[in-house]
Amino acid sequence: MKASELRTKDEAGLSKELEELLRAHFNLRMQHATQQLSNTAQLGQVRRDIARVKTLIRERKAA
Repeated sequence: MKASELRTKDEAGLSKELEELLRAHFNLRMQHATQQLSNTAQLGQVRRDIARVKTLIRERKAA
């Protein structure tokens, strides 16, 4: 997910996106723990997406 896509969303949309990403990250961690995850790069990608969303939320609160 690109930051430019996230910038078009409002505060509620970003919160919803963050919640979905956190659930996805949890599910990926569980799959990894049970050795069902074939593409482990997804973990890092979702973690970076979470950081992008949190950064945008923080930027908007500071402005």
